[in-house]
Amino acid sequence: MDLTKILEELRIELQQVEEAITSLERMAAGSGKRRGRPPAWLLAARETQQPPPVKRRGRPPGSRNKTRSG
Repeated sequence: MDLTKILEELRIELQQVEEAITSLERMAAGSGKRRGRPPAWLLAARETQQPPPVKRRGRPPGSRNKTRSG
């Protein structure tokens, strides 16, 4: 195997490991409850995941209290 190809593969792997370390450090730093708007990198990470189902509270649309005429 060519040494330049080995070096190139190792550099790519090093970059991937550094990115993994960075994301784990961010997750560890953000483990507590925070107030306010989340940082942009966290919003971008959430967009890549599937969104959870939307839970609606209250009455369904069209089921308002109706006044009785009488």
